[in-house]
Amino acid sequence: MTEFDVAVAWNWHHDAGFIGFFRQACEARSLSVLEITPDNLETVSEALAAGQLVFRSFMNRAADTDSRFLSLVRWARDNGAFRVNPHEQESYSADKATMHLELISAGLHTPYTIILAPFSEQPQLPDLDLAPLGDSFAIKPALGGGGQGVVLEATNRDQVQQARQLFPEDKYLVQAHVEPKLLEGRPAWFRVIYCVGEVFVSWWPPETHVYHPVTKEDVVRYGLGALYDMAVRISDVCNLHLFSTEIALTLDDKFLAVDYVNDQIDLRLQAQAVDGVPDAIVQEIADRLAGLVAGALE
Repeated sequence: MTEFDVAVAWNWHHDAGFIGFFRQACEARSLSVLEITPDNLETVSEALAAGQLVFRSFMNRAADTDSRFLSLVRWARDNGAFRVNPHEQESYSADKATMHLELISAGLHTPYTIILAPFSEQPQLPDLDLAPLGDSFAIKPALGGGGQGVVLEATNRDQVQQARQLFPEDKYLVQAHVEPKLLEGRPAWFRVIYCVGEVFVSWWPPETHVYHPVTKEDVVRYGLGALYDMAVRISDVCNLHLFSTEIALTLDDKFLAVDYVNDQIDLRLQAQAVDGVPDAIVQEIADRLAGLVAGALE
């Protein structure tokens, strides 16, 4: 029987840079690594089923977009492998409606939001007071990803009702737009990545999505320390090893968690894509995850 210390499932070619960093960090800790891709998935699955192969820890970067990889997720769970971002925690944190309520309960600020039951459960739209949402607002399915089903410039209840029918089994959020404060001409909108106790904060303008790491001088000059505290508090809610969130500083000087928890985060290298994550941050994330796995296997 062949045993690997860690198996990582991935299927997006843009993940190659991150996976390379992760492999290097694991090998530096004398951890053996099995990469599972669409090319070898069937072979690996057969070997697992036959008891010819095992792995002691597992990281999933594929099952959310390819259901064939879910067999690996189940194997890791059923066989007691240490899991980076366990699947049940990913599923829990992916529900925007649940996260909205949980973050409020944790004392964090979020945009003004109305949560609606699934269309299948409540076909008739209840009376809604849309006035607090402003002239236009966003409509989001609670379990949507990658912008699917999102309406950004809605203005009336008919659009809400129409949007609910796109994913009739899903809850919907009707959410006020957030206008960030300008800090010396720079939108105070931030992409925050949490990884095993470390917080990486970057300026992330909504118009470009280009990362610019926040410096220590920025934190002092603009009073941005709350961003780090919020990330840690969100981690206490979602219980994930790695996730990102978006936080904006509003015109009335309030930090709002805007896009609550993203667990399968885009880790393209900035060296390869202008809107990718700075390479040094990706490398540090990979190293911290390798350290997490090494500690779990001791």
